[in-house]
Amino acid sequence: SAFSGSITMVRVSVVVPVALALCLCLSRVYGQAYDVVVYAATASGVCAAVSIAQQGLKVALVEPGTNVGGMVSGGLGWTDIGNAAVIGGLAEQFFLDVGTVYGHANTPVYHFEPHVAEDVFTSWLSKYNIPVFFNNRINSTKMDGSTVVSISTVSNNIFAAKVFIDASYEGDLLDLAGVSSTWGREPSSKYNETLAGRQAEPSSHGGHQFRVAVDPYDSEGKLLPLIYTGDVGKPGDGDQKVQAYNFRMCLCNNQTNRVAWIKPTSYYPDEWEIFRRYIKAANFTNPTMSTFMTVSSLPNGKTDINNNGAISTDFIGGAWAYPSGSWSVRDAIKDAHVAYTQGFFWFLASDASVPSNLREEVNKWGLCKDEFVKNNNWPHQLYVREARRMIGEYIFTQHDRFAPDNTKNDSIGLGSYNIDSHHAQRIPQKFGSSMGLVNEGDVEVGSAETFEIPYAHMLPKQSQATNLIVPVCTSATHIGYGCLRLEPQFMIMGHSAGTAAVSAIKQNKRLADLDIPALQSLLQQQGQKIFIQK
Repeated sequence: SAFSGSITMVRVSVVVPVALALCLCLSRVYGQAYDVVVYAATASGVCAAVSIAQQGLKVALVEPGTNVGGMVSGGLGWTDIGNAAVIGGLAEQFFLDVGTVYGHANTPVYHFEPHVAEDVFTSWLSKYNIPVFFNNRINSTKMDGSTVVSISTVSNNIFAAKVFIDASYEGDLLDLAGVSSTWGREPSSKYNETLAGRQAEPSSHGGHQFRVAVDPYDSEGKLLPLIYTGDVGKPGDGDQKVQAYNFRMCLCNNQTNRVAWIKPTSYYPDEWEIFRRYIKAANFTNPTMSTFMTVSSLPNGKTDINNNGAISTDFIGGAWAYPSGSWSVRDAIKDAHVAYTQGFFWFLASDASVPSNLREEVNKWGLCKDEFVKNNNWPHQLYVREARRMIGEYIFTQHDRFAPDNTKNDSIGLGSYNIDSHHAQRIPQKFGSSMGLVNEGDVEVGSAETFEIPYAHMLPKQSQATNLIVPVCTSATHIGYGCLRLEPQFMIMGHSAGTAAVSAIKQNKRLADLDIPALQSLLQQQGQKIFIQK
């Protein structure tokens, strides 16, 4: 297992199909021809690069994988919006362009097929002649004091620039530049956050729990697979356990476009025993797919499948080693998530313990032949909900989400989503008078109340890096990050990071020394919404 014994899980032997490279780059040095290098072609990274190119500077987009758009083109087609009125700038333009594709001119569309999202991003990059260097995983940086001079990749390419933007989900550039970071959960006492740390389950601010007691032990008294076997911690404690990742599955039930489920080579029925026991104990009445997953409708009869319930598409406990893992460790973790997800659907489609009506429903669905066509129709992006978080000039906490601390003098964008964090571990726990199971870590708190996003929380400590800005793995606590980690906010922050980089270069200033009112004025001219409307 790739998880150092953190959970008892499947024997991973599945091989993830690897998408064909979209761009093959010869080993060479890419020097000061670029003003800015953006690492990772996530939606945030694309917005940053386009913002820079629109303002006349030269930018390179260095992508560790094979696609542009990250999760936005990777299956997350049912956008986590909150209040759509806060979305401005290039983020708003993206949704408008998606609307145009679907024949709704001048109307933003927030629910879309993965290939449409990638087509929109690709058209932007083509329009502004932005080069994208695919299959370039970062492995080192060259520093001159607190200045990032260049980055190197495992493909033996070197990229130099005046300013760097780390738009990756992992925060690898910031880490290799010596910038402080963390991952996991802070204790509630560290920043006086009532929602922080290990949760007391079941809690009033979370869900996706077992409805009934499920015996977690096998006949030999050992915990069954998919249950954490180590120290579960105490409520309020901090740890380095990471909220669950999953794949956002784009399925269809159009028989001409559907890829039928097949038994995975890594499938072992015994590893789904807790699911089997849960179905029996809960005695569900006519369960449907929506009982065990969130089924959100996309255009042309497709879905965005997300986690829902006690056992679902989230591979709880499977990602703890991901934030600081090597590329080989991360690849193994991604493989394990593929195996888990394939096993989840195959169990529902085939196991005798699953009510027949549900098996029949699941078997009407499958992967889409016209999505992720270069990756055997499987999503190219693992949903890395949270990995590293920078420890920078300003740390965004639970308090910054809510009034009176939700306004900022250095605001560069708006958010409105609730604090949202998925479970981090599945553990044995008393369930009434019986021993059962609980999932631990889910936090869903807040409303559509708007908050302002501070510029400072995208900046490293200036003693560590002065020409680096981070719009994804921002400086936030685990709980604070829960309302920032939505793709519209990543896109908003990417756009603002790009404009800040341009301003710093044109004014020959450090990123931290920019005139904030001038930056805010420029962002507003570009369509960003940065202040709460009174």
